[in-house]
Amino acid sequence: MEWEPQHEPGAAGRADGQQVRDRDDRPPVRDPRRWWILVVLCLSTLVLVIDNMVLTVAVPAITDDLDASTTDVQWIIESYILVFAGLLLTAGSLSDRFGRRKVMILGLALFGAASLVATYAGSPEMLIAARVLMGVGGALVMPSTLSILITVFDEDERPKAIAAWSAVAMVGLVGGPVLGGALISDFWWGAVFLINVPIAALAIGAALLLMPESKGPWRKPDVPGMLLSMTGMTALVWTIIEAPKTGLGDPLTLTAAIAAAVSLVAFAVWESRTDAPMVPVELFRNKVFTGASFSLVLLTFANGGLMLVLTQYLQFVVGYSATETGLAFAPMAVAVIAFNTIGAALLPRTGNRVMAVVGLLTIAAGFGALATLSAGDGWGLLSVAMLLMGAGGGLAMPAAIAALMGAVPEEHAGVGSALNDTIQQAGAALGVAILGAVLSGTYRNELPGEAPEAAKESVAVALKLPGLADAARDAFTQAMSNSFVAGGIGVVAAAVLAAVLLQGREPAKAGPNDPEPTAAEPSAAGPEQTVAH
Repeated sequence: MEWEPQHEPGAAGRADGQQVRDRDDRPPVRDPRRWWILVVLCLSTLVLVIDNMVLTVAVPAITDDLDASTTDVQWIIESYILVFAGLLLTAGSLSDRFGRRKVMILGLALFGAASLVATYAGSPEMLIAARVLMGVGGALVMPSTLSILITVFDEDERPKAIAAWSAVAMVGLVGGPVLGGALISDFWWGAVFLINVPIAALAIGAALLLMPESKGPWRKPDVPGMLLSMTGMTALVWTIIEAPKTGLGDPLTLTAAIAAAVSLVAFAVWESRTDAPMVPVELFRNKVFTGASFSLVLLTFANGGLMLVLTQYLQFVVGYSATETGLAFAPMAVAVIAFNTIGAALLPRTGNRVMAVVGLLTIAAGFGALATLSAGDGWGLLSVAMLLMGAGGGLAMPAAIAALMGAVPEEHAGVGSALNDTIQQAGAALGVAILGAVLSGTYRNELPGEAPEAAKESVAVALKLPGLADAARDAFTQAMSNSFVAGGIGVVAAAVLAAVLLQGREPAKAGPNDPEPTAAEPSAAGPEQTVAH
């Protein structure tokens, strides 16, 4: 059944498929299945996050079994990232147009099928092709999860739902390496992909049984916008990945940088002039949306560098295995889950700005603690730092995401969710590139001048050379400290942006005779959209 609500003056009409105010302004009716729907969304997110994390553990086994070169390994990892980042905005737009549940199920089916191909890949080329298809599936799934979440849950329950969704992503981030290590130890590297198949199948079945369809009002397709966004984002992520390795002077990297700049500028110009833009550019005139966006970029910038730098420190300097490295992040996961719950309870009283600023400053304190780590430090200081990082993330991430998505009209929920994902993807890629450059540059400078070139390029090589291991550990630890200082500065900058641009207390809900909210204060009443049950 399809229902198209008619908005009338004085009615807080809402067409999200779950919360609908009748014309006599009776209380909203909540779908009794909404928490089960959240479980489906969390499962869909979890399978993507776990897949990305377990692959890092599986790389050595894949390299040996498939006789993969360094270039092959690079493409096995980066092919997914490039396709995923390039398609996010287009996938979000398609979900608004054709139905968010439909696009999510299609993405899960493609992701599961491609994972099965990857499981039994007999060559690097076959595995790379499977990873490309997994990137397409992931891009279809990710925007749909958050867009469905904000249409299923009303303003009062949305913070709790976003907190749970964020916590599951963190559990996957930390649990991925642990699970991957266990699977490789007991089975073979293909098991890290095979595990995706039953999870995807379960999520598809539950979505078909529990989840209503929702979509935005019909708009003509923005084909030029889709092509420009795909070209621009793919070229941008390629440039961010390759520039630290080859330098911007490399012809291919320079070409990608130029293509990214030209395509993204053309995309912005086109979106501001077309009658039916894929991305409503007026969003960026909203200070709440802009503040949340840049805060998330800086936060994911710092967190992206955290995973890159700290995992190397724990494995190379401290000597942890891949599984032990994953377990070292467990305090952060526990703190995220606990403080997500606390933050969701406090958010209605404090508003997004206070929660985001407090959380970001707590993360900055965690980076400060990490910057003081030395090669001989044990579990204690690391655990304190991880607890601070987790507590801050549990408070800041749901608040920032809620602020960003609260500024997005519900008719654009899919592309709004895709913008959130794109922002975080770009921020994480920048963090890996820039903080990785700080790490490698400082490490090289801190090593003795007579150290071989191979040792300056890789701490793993330096640790195997007689008489150089201690110097290599000290050099890497100093490089790590510099990287974490840079990450902490980024998070403090995010806190300043959040304090200046996000709203303080959330505006009171409009009554039947109140004036319409301004663009900077989005109403709970979303724009008209079609909902199919």
